[in-house]
Amino acid sequence: MKLVQEQRTKINGQPIIAFTLANDHGMEVTCLNYGCIITSILVPDKNGKYENVVLAFDDFSSYLTNRPYLGAVIGRVAGRIKNSCFELNGKTYRLYANENGNHLHGGKKGFHHIIWQAAGFSKKEEVGVCFSHRSVDGEEGYPGNVDVQVTYTLNNENELIISYQAISDEDTPFTLTNHTYFNLSGNVKKDILQHELKMKSDRFLPLDHEFIPTGEIKDVTGTPFDLRQGKKLREVIESTDPQIRLVGQGYDHPFILNTHHDEEIVLFDRESGRTLVVETDEVGVVVYTGNQIPHGEKMNGLQSRKYLGICLETQALPDAVHHPHFPSCILQAGQLYSSTTKYTFRVSY
Repeated sequence: MKLVQEQRTKINGQPIIAFTLANDHGMEVTCLNYGCIITSILVPDKNGKYENVVLAFDDFSSYLTNRPYLGAVIGRVAGRIKNSCFELNGKTYRLYANENGNHLHGGKKGFHHIIWQAAGFSKKEEVGVCFSHRSVDGEEGYPGNVDVQVTYTLNNENELIISYQAISDEDTPFTLTNHTYFNLSGNVKKDILQHELKMKSDRFLPLDHEFIPTGEIKDVTGTPFDLRQGKKLREVIESTDPQIRLVGQGYDHPFILNTHHDEEIVLFDRESGRTLVVETDEVGVVVYTGNQIPHGEKMNGLQSRKYLGICLETQALPDAVHHPHFPSCILQAGQLYSSTTKYTFRVSY
């Protein structure tokens, strides 16, 4: 196991450090203390060739805006909150509105533009980095001081484990996710249209015209959202279903998972042989097929475009603060928030 730290640049005199985690089999994960951003995951294909399977900007300066939230930890609340407000304990809180009057992915700065405190660690069978941050009362409009810890751990089973923990001194909405875009072709040789996605989910959440859940919970049967037997993403993207068309021909939808830590999400690229298995204790996952990736950015040596990557954002259900029948996303004062998502990389020959 190996851990390498390298300063990439500085922001207002603060060093931006890249941590590269390497296991004994050659898998590597590189991440930054800026936004806990994952910039590279090197894993083998069926011929043993190691390539990067995530999207990353060519130039660090692009992360200072990071319109597609590439590789970052998202918080305090992942997803959208309608009208940028919510009521809690008899009080109305107004959040920073950063998308059509709504609150998206934690607001203007969120957790994705934070320089986190970071400490690497190395053990016999695992290596990792622990990031920490205090989100102060009133930040982006949220109540309470929240102490947050995010840990990335790589082991010799080719598993990347992301563990989130937090504690607040006031009740507050809280749910984190990671916004990495995966492309298993390796070094973005192709887009994701030939990837196959399989998921243990019987239900999804339809969206309104602002991409916010309507409150309905719908059975996937007979819809393009039925991934229980697996689907090629091209089939989904070419669908004429109104929900697929609504978000720019693809997914940007929350799914409710049937099971947890049970190979519930599987992404497969037949040509490279790479498989990604995602397991989590979160209630759901937002699947985003990169329909709104902005053009004109430099990513992985290419001009950015739609469908270059897919996000599998494990989290509480978006806009849960406005839907009492959704599982609550309120972190109670003094209660420990704890969530784990595991990403396992395999090869099929």
